[in-house]
Amino acid sequence: MDKEARIYVAGHRGMVGSAVLRLLQSRGYANLLVKTSNELDLRDGRLVAQWFTEAKPDYVIVAAAKVGGIWANNTRPAEFIYDNLAIQTNLIHQAHLHGVKKLLLLGSSCIYPRDSPQPIREAYLLTGPLEKTNEWYAVAKIAGIKMCQAYRR
Repeated sequence: MDKEARIYVAGHRGMVGSAVLRLLQSRGYANLLVKTSNELDLRDGRLVAQWFTEAKPDYVIVAAAKVGGIWANNTRPAEFIYDNLAIQTNLIHQAHLHGVKKLLLLGSSCIYPRDSPQPIREAYLLTGPLEKTNEWYAVAKIAGIKMCQAYRR
């Protein structure tokens, strides 16, 4: 990526997103775009479309997600699947519509079957049942991966 490219890091305040942002900064990328969830609700397709039109990112890194522990995932399954599907769908679709050069969607180890052999390999995706305590988050992340594959195709 060109050092002056407009790079949007969605989820820049989370554990992984903040690490990605620091890495990009340390490597001299000067045009990093960030928005907090209070500044841009990624679940709102209209707002995401408007932001993409105004910001015109060249690259998008999707580290944004609705996350929580076992209790949160177990007690609010609809919230976890809806929010994560909406976030990913809006970002992936707008990146496509606006001709973003590259999009990186970060996954999670929980997308793999609960009893995957170790070390986990990509080929294990969708080969067995997911861990029940976070399956709603995992299903949303898998849908995001499949959506990226569909748009790429």
